Amino acid sequence: MNQRPLNRETVATTTHPVKILQFGEGNFLRAFVDWMIDIANEKGVTDSDIAIVTPRFRITPALETLQKQDGLYHVYLEGVKDGKPGKESRLVTSIADAFSPSADMERYESYITSPDLRFVISNTTEAGIRYEPEDMSGDNQATFPGKVTKMLHKRFTRFNGADDKGLIFLCCELIEDNGSTLRDFVLRHAAEGGLGNDFIDWVKNSCIFCDTLVDRIVSGFPHDTIDELKEELGYDDNLIVKGELYHIWAIGGDGYLKAQRELPLDKAGLNVEFMPSIKKFRDKKVRILNGSHTGMVPIALQLGCETVMDAFDNRDVNEFINTMVEREVLSMIDEEREKLERFSAGILERFYNPYIKHQLKSIALNSLSKWEARNYPTAKDYYSRNGKRADFELFTFAALLSLYGPGSEFNAQDTQEHLELINQVWNDNDYRSTVAAIVNSNIFTENFEEHIPGFIDDTARYLSEIRRNGMSVALKQFIESHKNG
Repeated sequence: MNQRPLNRETVATTTHPVKILQFGEGNFLRAFVDWMIDIANEKGVTDSDIAIVTPRFRITPALETLQKQDGLYHVYLEGVKDGKPGKESRLVTSIADAFSPSADMERYESYITSPDLRFVISNTTEAGIRYEPEDMSGDNQATFPGKVTKMLHKRFTRFNGADDKGLIFLCCELIEDNGSTLRDFVLRHAAEGGLGNDFIDWVKNSCIFCDTLVDRIVSGFPHDTIDELKEELGYDDNLIVKGELYHIWAIGGDGYLKAQRELPLDKAGLNVEFMPSIKKFRDKKVRILNGSHTGMVPIALQLGCETVMDAFDNRDVNEFINTMVEREVLSMIDEEREKLERFSAGILERFYNPYIKHQLKSIALNSLSKWEARNYPTAKDYYSRNGKRADFELFTFAALLSLYGPGSEFNAQDTQEHLELINQVWNDNDYRSTVAAIVNSNIFTENFEEHIPGFIDDTARYLSEIRRNGMSVALKQFIESHKNG
């Protein structure tokens, strides 16, 4: 093994002004945002380095390793592109600094009051953007919104409220309306903390809080293959992060055009889209990717599959999901068909990734609420527009009930009272009454039968076929009977 240490003495790097402050040192941001910035810098469309701070201002093992390696690390991507498996690696050099403000508050303040600073990027987990009352007089705010409020107030004070010194926030937390929610909490802290109307107006008018949607599977540090990867890369890199080739970042909300002008990642060949609102984009992604996952899982598990790749290696599952998306899902999304099909193809191509072992059981968690949120809207819209039931979506619901029902031998991880209700009302001699009792219970918030007349009868028929003939036979019969639409 002849591996060099990884730091800026062993690697020649180019420096850029630190225009980005990043809250979060974890695998996802390093394999997604920081990787993008590095590519954009190389291609000359951006001139920005990143300073990383830990969200809770604590020293972490990852931070210490990042400091030891001078912010350098490799991103190793594996996946399917244009129908073929592929791999690529990249040495990321865009992180200029990484530290904990608790260890060096003066350094932190130098960044937050720097005239070069333009962006704040964050991934503080879904629990990070939350509201709790905070004392704004000191520097010990506990929550991320509280820390942001204090940071912005110091910047406002330093530059006397100059309009051009506001910041652009790109939140990567996996909650809806992430940026606008952070903005609301900051304004609330400012008002309750007595920070003044001038500051509140400056936050409203000079700062931009974009809502974003991020998508890339990042599996993290490759413990199982680390020695082989170090040998392949030639460096003793203890921060290698693995992920899939696919990536997309949707950035929207008020001020998105300014964000695009100042950080034109889309000009670097990256799959980054700027738009007025990401709501339609989110709905599209949820219906195609997440709806396909939720619909596929109960079918595949009852065929003995364990991973997404196992499922898509099954010809019948493959045909079922692709046909469902083409006939029922895409037709309900208002977008140019050719563009939509390209987007869908990129999404579904990920299911064929041989490098990622995406367990079906983990996707199956809380499938009842997931089906209502991800699959029911397509079934409802399909009936509303066509006056016909979305047979593929209804079959997935029947498959879900079969998976959750008595005798399936599947240990469902879902709301316990809902699982108990399904067991209580289950009647193998009368699947219609079984489906009716489940659909009309408090498990679901929507009235499926009211919006899709015949929903219960069709679901009961599919459920009966699955239970009496087995999933393999029922699926083949369904596909054969729906060959011609």
